[in-house]
Amino acid sequence: MNVVDLKKKHLAEMIAHARDEAPLEACGILAGKQDRVVEVYRARNADCSPTSYRLDPEEQYRIFVDIEDNGLDIVGIYHSHPASPAVPSNTDRKQAYYPEAMYFVVSLADPAEPHVRAFRIADEEVTEEEMVVV
Repeated sequence: MNVVDLKKKHLAEMIAHARDEAPLEACGILAGKQDRVVEVYRARNADCSPTSYRLDPEEQYRIFVDIEDNGLDIVGIYHSHPASPAVPSNTDRKQAYYPEAMYFVVSLADPAEPHVRAFRIADEEVTEEEMVVV
């Protein structure tokens, strides 16, 4: 199991983005070095859906260029589940195109108590990873 370091402000940013986009799914990219997040990039959900997400291709390209220009790596990809648990769905598993990245799911099933979990997804197999919030 890998451990990813996440600052409280990054966790809060993902939750705020999920709340801002509800009832649609929110999505974005986490950048940093190794397993340490240093930047949260919000992206537009091109699916505009409450049950699926797809990063807007133009935004995704812009974010990837910015990450590279700043000497960072993609640490993770996050999205929200506005009404379901923080567990990757079948669609999430099938569309996990970056096996080296962590996948973060922000659940707003209980809006007063958002729940965030991190996973590795490779070949549709899911492994939960540990998050350390500092």
